[in-house]
Amino acid sequence: MNSPYHEGEQAVQRRAGEGHPGWGTPMFRDVIEPPFAHFLDSQRMLFVGGIDAGGSLWTSLVTGDAGFVIPVDRHHLVIAGLPAPGDPLEHAFDAPGHIGMVAVEPHTARRIRLNGIAQRQGDVLYFRAGQVLGNCPKYIQRRDLLDTSGTRSPEPALAGIRDDLDPEQQRWISRADTFFIASHSPDHGADASHRGGAPGFVTVGPRRLSWPDYVGNSFYMTLGNMHLNPACGLLFLDWEEGHTLQLTGRASVDWDPQRAATVPGALKFIDFDIERVIEIRHASPLRWALAAASPFNPPLPPR
Repeated sequence: MNSPYHEGEQAVQRRAGEGHPGWGTPMFRDVIEPPFAHFLDSQRMLFVGGIDAGGSLWTSLVTGDAGFVIPVDRHHLVIAGLPAPGDPLEHAFDAPGHIGMVAVEPHTARRIRLNGIAQRQGDVLYFRAGQVLGNCPKYIQRRDLLDTSGTRSPEPALAGIRDDLDPEQQRWISRADTFFIASHSPDHGADASHRGGAPGFVTVGPRRLSWPDYVGNSFYMTLGNMHLNPACGLLFLDWEEGHTLQLTGRASVDWDPQRAATVPGALKFIDFDIERVIEIRHASPLRWALAAASPFNPPLPPR
């Protein structure tokens, strides 16, 4: 990371009337404190953001048994897992590259984010931390992990050359209560984050998605990167079946207060234009059952 001061975050904070020049990236060190290390050691999945060989930004899923994320010391992790075959980030870290990661524990609604540099060696990712931060439980739906014996192996990517969503993929997104988003700034690295809301909070068409931006922590790490570089990658997970739907494209912020006023809790809107779509069936061996919606989810307007 060239500088802890992120001009994109500061620009978004000024526009939103929130935060201050030291609020955001400058607050976070490259240290994996013992409570974070203990949390990571018990996780079964990581959502990672990175750039493929063609320069496109994606969010991917890496899973494993508890203990597959191994804290080596206060700055380094070994991740004994890779994205599924056919995933656009399968070989993204063959050489050292920027990576953003978010570890979400659905049954406790806990999460932490780690940004830094990763390199693949064989079937392992080696990670050097740049920023490490805990996040609040806002908008995380609680889910319980089910028995995963007998689950199927990943199937080849179905839609690697598509540039739009088919009707079934649109239905998938229209019912989603969660997705994950990767962003990147050349001077500040990659970031991966979580977005959640009531089912239907994402509006979907064949080539464009939109969603309300709700109140958060005013760090604006995602929107700060987006201010400098509109490229983003989204991942929607079918929690019950383990399928993944990955989109890469470009995002923009709509600050129109009249549009925000149409959705309870919305401060602004994000519009995302799709450039490429990849669907992988059974990408994850994990199966989850919804236990409770987040109490922070704002209601949706009648449709």
